[in-house]
Amino acid sequence: MALGSLMTPVSAETTSVHYTPEPVVIDGKVTEQAWSKAQWHALDHHIVGDVPTPEDFSGRYKLLWDEDQMYLLLEVIDDVLRDSHPDPRVQYWDDDCVEIFVDEDASGGKHQFNHNAFAYHIALDGNVADIGDTENDNRGVILLNDHVDSAWQRAETKPYAMTWEVAFRLYPDTYTTASPGEPVVLSENKEVGFMLAYCDADEGDTREHFMGSHEIEPVNGDKNLGYIDASVFGRIKLVKSQ
Repeated sequence: MALGSLMTPVSAETTSVHYTPEPVVIDGKVTEQAWSKAQWHALDHHIVGDVPTPEDFSGRYKLLWDEDQMYLLLEVIDDVLRDSHPDPRVQYWDDDCVEIFVDEDASGGKHQFNHNAFAYHIALDGNVADIGDTENDNRGVILLNDHVDSAWQRAETKPYAMTWEVAFRLYPDTYTTASPGEPVVLSENKEVGFMLAYCDADEGDTREHFMGSHEIEPVNGDKNLGYIDASVFGRIKLVKSQ
C-alpha cells in the first residue's frame, strides 16, 4: 500500500526479469548457466557528487528470480575500495556499498521511516543497513542481514573488476522488526518496484559518487530521493519465458 507521494517515476517502462529453475550459489564466482541468459543493464545514472570517469567507477548488473528470492549480479570497476566506518550503523552511505531499493508490491510512496519499501545498504563486510520504522525502531538504523546474502570477488589485474552476487528476499509492507513475518513467495507476472545504486568512496569521510540504475527527476535540485520515496524506483516484472 502506497503511503503518499508528490513524485512520479521518470520512466514507466517495465523491465522483464527471467526465472532460474536452479538456485544461484552466492559466492561471487558466477558459475551458473542462468546468468548467461540474463540481460545486462547499466548502472550509469548520476545521483550525488561528480560524475565519475569509467576508470574511477562504472557498473552494470543482471537480475534473476525464483520462488524464494531475487538474485543480483553486479559487475563494478572501482579503483579504490574503502570502508572507513567500522560501525555498520554509522555513515554507512559514505563507504563503498551496494544499495538495493525494493518495493515488493510496486505501490510507490514514502518509506523513509516505515517498510512500505526497503533501501538495503550492503557493505563490503556484508552488513545490511536500513532506517527502521517510527513505532518499533524510533527511526534508528537497523541491520537486516537476514534479508540479504552477498559475496564479492575482485580480479587481481587491472581494471580490477569486482563481481558481486546477491540474493534478497522480498517482504511485504506489513513488515516490522517486532513482527517480521515471512518473505513473500514470488510468482510469474508479479511486478516489483526496483532500483539499484552504488556508493563510491575513494578518500576522506564522505562518498564522492552515487550512481544508480534509473533516472530520477530532481526535487529542488536533489536526486537523492530513493531512500525516501519508492515512487522514483523503476519497475520489474517476473517472467518465466526466455
